[in-house]
Amino acid sequence: MIAVHLTSPDFSRRQAPVRPSAAIEQESERSGTSAANHPAAIAAHFQPLDPGVVNQAIPAFFIGRNKQGFWVARNANGQMGGIFLLKGSALSFAKRNSVSGGCATIFPSERFELDLENSGNPLVIHLGSLMRLALRLRRRIASLVGKAKEALKRS
Repeated sequence: MIAVHLTSPDFSRRQAPVRPSAAIEQESERSGTSAANHPAAIAAHFQPLDPGVVNQAIPAFFIGRNKQGFWVARNANGQMGGIFLLKGSALSFAKRNSVSGGCATIFPSERFELDLENSGNPLVIHLGSLMRLALRLRRRIASLVGKAKEALKRS
């Protein structure tokens, strides 16, 4: 396996495929979130691979974290990808979906979102929803505790 760490990727040269609205709506229905919360199309930008480092015969995968902190594996040509809880799971996905000779892994320094159907851990989408709900609940409780403290000070 070849690993390349990108410290300053040039995302302006190439765009990945854009997810159609129907795919976003279908995912929203499965996860219980509203499609209105998602943009009509999600576009992630990936730097073209330098042929001096990796040639076309070697499959390449981008491995990194998304905004929620989950691990994302996405092949460089935009045909498959998945979201995972563990980095090792993302690397295993890349190896499993490569030829027997292995694959190149690219670790972008910036976070990126999966712009394909999730072929990884299907529970991660639900876990992400639960994490957002827990965060909102935590903020609400902190607000109520703050108000209660202020009320006690005044009395």
